[in-house]
Amino acid sequence: MNESLRIVHLYPDLLSTYGDRGNVICLAQRAVWRGIDVSVETVTRGQPLPAADLIFMGGGQDRCQQLAAPDLLDKSGPMAEAAARGTVFFAVCGGYQLLGTTYRTADGDVPGLGLLDAWTQAGTDRFIGNAAARARLGPYEGTIVGFENHAGRTFLGPRAQPLGRLRHGRGNNGTDGTEGAVQGTIIGTYLHGPVLARNAWLADALLSLALAHGDDAQELDPLEDIFERGAHTHGLALASRRRGRARWAGSARSV
Repeated sequence: MNESLRIVHLYPDLLSTYGDRGNVICLAQRAVWRGIDVSVETVTRGQPLPAADLIFMGGGQDRCQQLAAPDLLDKSGPMAEAAARGTVFFAVCGGYQLLGTTYRTADGDVPGLGLLDAWTQAGTDRFIGNAAARARLGPYEGTIVGFENHAGRTFLGPRAQPLGRLRHGRGNNGTDGTEGAVQGTIIGTYLHGPVLARNAWLADALLSLALAHGDDAQELDPLEDIFERGAHTHGLALASRRRGRARWAGSARSV
């Protein structure tokens, strides 16, 4: 396992809705607490993509996604090469949609990177509220909680698997009970919060994948996580009280 971690935060000026920047802070701090040397580099439009163990993209409004998309496509070659090397990609909401093949809107298609076998259709109303899903990533599994606010309906192709199965909320598309996606080391979710600060186990799952760098990921030494558990418990309580929430028959199935 590597003793250093290189994190790249893509487009923090455009894609950082609902505290998504906190996901990078969470990852870096949990690595530092374990004695791992961490570097964080921000990259925006026109800047080259540096070598990284983990690349993060947050969420943003449609206008911000449209601004980021052309530059992201210019980086498609280095991004694909990074994915082939086992670099971990973690993206939230708008960033998640851009990892897929296409975002279909009334004004036309916004092309994505195609790193995820998924596509998104613009909806006429928004999915808003606290959500919870049972999830698995690498050697870790548990419940993830967070806040969803998106109009896009994302559908997964056969090469991608859902990150989680919903307990509460609307998830990817409001119809199939799925939340997020996983394809190799490419991971996306609709949950804000920031989601990693509210789900310490998911942060550790991402760290373990990034540090393994293509080898079998192993569970990291546990941290105390008193406050993190409190944030998670509060988020789960909020999701369970969500009015009009969906309870999915598939929520107890393995993911």
